[in-house]
Amino acid sequence: MLSFSNLRLRRGPRVLIDGLSATIHRGQRVGFVGRNGTGKSSLFALIQGEISPDQGDVSLPRNLLIASVAQEMPHTSAPAIEYVLDGDAELRAVEADLREAEILHDANRIGHGHERLHAIGGYAASARAARMLDGLGFKPDTINNPVDSFSGGWRMRLNLARVLMTRADLLLLDEPTNHLDIDAVVWLQNWLLAYEGTLLLISHDREFLDAVCTHTLHLAESRATLYTGNYSQFERLRADRLAQQAAVSAAQQRTIAHLQSFVDRFKASAAKARQAQSRVKMIERIKLVAPVMADSEFSFDFPQPDRLPSPLIRLHDAAVGYGERTVLSNIKLSLEPGQRIGLVGPNGEGKSTLVKLLAGELDIRDGEMTRHPDLRVGYFAQHQLEQLNPDASPLEHFRELDPKKGEQELRSVLGGFNFVGDRVFEKVAPFSGGEKARLALAMVVYRKPNLLLLDEPTNHLDLDMRQALELALQDFNGAVVLVSHDRHLVGATCDQLIRVCDGAVGEFDGDLDDYARWLSTRGNAPRNDGGAGKSASADKSPRQNDKAQKKQERALREALKKAEVELEQMQKAMQLADAEVAAPGFFNQDKFKVLAATQRQTEARRKLDEAEARWLAAAEAVEALSG
Repeated sequence: MLSFSNLRLRRGPRVLIDGLSATIHRGQRVGFVGRNGTGKSSLFALIQGEISPDQGDVSLPRNLLIASVAQEMPHTSAPAIEYVLDGDAELRAVEADLREAEILHDANRIGHGHERLHAIGGYAASARAARMLDGLGFKPDTINNPVDSFSGGWRMRLNLARVLMTRADLLLLDEPTNHLDIDAVVWLQNWLLAYEGTLLLISHDREFLDAVCTHTLHLAESRATLYTGNYSQFERLRADRLAQQAAVSAAQQRTIAHLQSFVDRFKASAAKARQAQSRVKMIERIKLVAPVMADSEFSFDFPQPDRLPSPLIRLHDAAVGYGERTVLSNIKLSLEPGQRIGLVGPNGEGKSTLVKLLAGELDIRDGEMTRHPDLRVGYFAQHQLEQLNPDASPLEHFRELDPKKGEQELRSVLGGFNFVGDRVFEKVAPFSGGEKARLALAMVVYRKPNLLLLDEPTNHLDLDMRQALELALQDFNGAVVLVSHDRHLVGATCDQLIRVCDGAVGEFDGDLDDYARWLSTRGNAPRNDGGAGKSASADKSPRQNDKAQKKQERALREALKKAEVELEQMQKAMQLADAEVAAPGFFNQDKFKVLAATQRQTEARRKLDEAEARWLAAAEAVEALSG
């Protein structure tokens, strides 16, 4: 499908990739991972013929249809759904030919046109585009609005929907989740799993990579290595490789000890079984890849607050909105030091509005809001990077923050966020998105806030920087309220989920896997018909209802028993797979045997997770029916 042979790629004097030889086969879904600047986007440009290799070859089949998301904002007054349908070039060509044939009254062409339209699913194209827009968060009454009426983030979603309409052989997606909320990310994930073509994906969202990818291309130090497996499988294999190359260093031991302190704190504070279970899984993964994390150059700590008053903020029956419109009402919320809250809910339902209320950027319009006198808020907004002065250096930004501090003290703070040497004197304008995000984050935490409000802080951060942010948040003593489409960050740092949906704010009892399941059932939930008709059960006699209930209860208990048996089987399979990998000398054997065994372990873990989820769902169903 796609082959690289002894490929070398430069950017100016720097060699990005040297000696890449690999083949990507039809139907594979490959995640491109590596730090910013290692050549991921350059490889995409090479595949699309926008640049040429400095050495070696890249070969593609003839007539291969390649599709990628346009990075520029679309500007057109065309309806959104028509803009998306334009992504299917063959559909538009057939429609144009049909129109011409009808004008000419050419019955033969008309017949052939309708046959082709049927063959490519043209009659259902509008419905398909509407479902796609719905999945990406567009409300049904907006899909015919002009493209230019949408904000930048929503227009980027339209670009994504447009490319998904293309029936491409090879799909290239560069950070497709950056402008999406968790709901849309889950939808896109499921869409890509059903995609039959070949996918190349650049992403720093490890949960997304794990769910979608069958292979991982890792770029580092001018080398690109293709691994079989998703991101977690690659991470484990790379950790093993690093551990084998040398004895685990003192720095790695310090990292592991640091992580263990988080493990102990999580295990001690988990209040719900499901949340505790998800944290244990996260801890196992962190322990497993400690050598990889120690290899990272990124590490920073947030300064601890001077005071930790309780409560920091209290809302009682509060309401907030814009102009005449109330977005959220009857909000009851109390924030205490040490709380880790993740806000979930569809885009546009009020997550950012709630954060702005907590930050003091919006006034309460009803109810009560009490802010402790010692409250100090650190607020990272979605568009925080736009507040940076492009003509000022990092040091000048900090001098404006704290004119009384000496240069050496400010440089020490900046060094903690990896701005070292002359980098502190350079203008911000040419900085990468990740560097700007680090600077903005450093400015947010500089004044030692006791409440951190983070609204999509990871949009420009690569995997190493996201890992550093995760560890810094776990070690922070204040309260954290986080809005992020990065499910790994939310799952690793938040103890509590609060759902913002349909104008209400309330605790979500469960983890992100439960939330994904809730999303899948929410779309299929029966709608209230306003009393126009009776329910099916309302027409049945009490005896019929009682028989139906007993039959349902028997079915649920049988499902629970089956789930228990399956869970026990999967637990035994997991124990066998773990024992195989933990056997002495395991990593000294042939690398293909090692790879096969680690893949069996990963597959066993996946099946165990699924079995646990089915058992839990069955147990809850029985409990709900009995209660």
